[in-house]
Amino acid sequence: MDVSEINTTALAFMGDAVYEVYIREHIMKQGLTAADKLHRRAVKYVHAPAQAAAVKTIFNDLSEDEQYLVKRARNRRSATRPKNCDPITYKWSTAFEALIGDLYLTGKTERMEDIIQRSIEIIESTF
Repeated sequence: MDVSEINTTALAFMGDAVYEVYIREHIMKQGLTAADKLHRRAVKYVHAPAQAAAVKTIFNDLSEDEQYLVKRARNRRSATRPKNCDPITYKWSTAFEALIGDLYLTGKTERMEDIIQRSIEIIESTF
């Protein structure tokens, strides 16, 4: 599979799933075990405004290729309308997920984990 040929929406689909797993692990390590509390805590990290804030904050620290991917994903025309946020925030959030998906599928796990960890720190200090 040539990841460079995958559209950014598909990358975001994968990135959403991968990011969700990392977030679930992160909050479970905090000692929570009740499913309802786990879900409520996870929402803080996975909702569009948080992801958008994270990718905007780290954008200048991304490599040129990573920035290009984020811009491409952010500017992609969306077939769906966001339900709980404005369209621009939704596009930034999708770009974040596409970045995570790309890094995962290209095997750049260390870089992906660094970005996820930085994002967690940004979200915890902002939301």
